[in-house]
Amino acid sequence: MPFVKVYLHFVWSTKNRYPFLNSKDLRMKVWDHIRENAKQKGIFIDTINGYSDHCHCLVSLGVDQPIQKTMQLIKGDSSFWINKNELTPKKFEWQDEYFVSSVSESILDKVRAYIKNQEEHHRKKSISE
Repeated sequence: MPFVKVYLHFVWSTKNRYPFLNSKDLRMKVWDHIRENAKQKGIFIDTINGYSDHCHCLVSLGVDQPIQKTMQLIKGDSSFWINKNELTPKKFEWQDEYFVSSVSESILDKVRAYIKNQEEHHRKKSISE
């Protein structure tokens, strides 16, 4: 049986960086749904958070989970769920593109803290900064 420990930091935004996720309550609902849906699909989300127009997610990939498929499952289901439940006034969409970077075990705690601190981080810096 293979033993795989690969951590990736994913970041993706809403379509055209539109602030669809403009309330903390809505963001928490979306992050909780993403976490639960990922769990059902065998995707381990270590940490998730974001701001009004983007999401950060620390994922531990399994042996048979390619990056592209993992991202497709997370983004596709969450946008479908948001629209099905009419959580935003207009049609919700994620941007097609995303950023992903590997994370060394030695800095996992720093990455977790950075992701958890998104609200405070974006009070001090705009998203473009």
